[in-house]
Amino acid sequence: MIDPAFLGRREIATSDDMEHLGLVIGEQLEPGDLLVLTGPLGAGKTTFTRGLAEGLGVRGPVQSPTFVIARTHPSLVGRAPLVHVDAYRLGSAAELDDLDIDFARSVVVVEWGRDMASSIADGWWDIELERPVGAAGDDVADEDLDADAPRTVIIERVER
Repeated sequence: MIDPAFLGRREIATSDDMEHLGLVIGEQLEPGDLLVLTGPLGAGKTTFTRGLAEGLGVRGPVQSPTFVIARTHPSLVGRAPLVHVDAYRLGSAAELDDLDIDFARSVVVVEWGRDMASSIADGWWDIELERPVGAAGDDVADEDLDADAPRTVIIERVER
């Protein structure tokens, strides 16, 4: 359960700060917690999840599960495993359900899963990550996606 003090909007200055936010939140998570991460490419979803993994004490490395869809990171310290899912290529919540994830005994992070969350849980942590955009509102160029520029993180609790 995430401390309510973390709810709301916050500015994150660097990728190290993003990872640290994840670490502090990861230390608070329990089996059954579901986090849904939303944001454009390069917003910091995987960086945040690396921090969560460290806070949970799970085996790494944590990388984006884009091509494998889901990765399970077992605990090294007797806590819940972390299941890291990339739902971008999934067409529906039924496909997410087909992954046979043990939501009750794991901490589950689903990237790109906002539209599927209500089909898999009664409540979850909705975490939106925003990154800078160009002067005309265009996305930052691909080569600058990893730039250590400030990000905005909005954390909300959603109950169905």
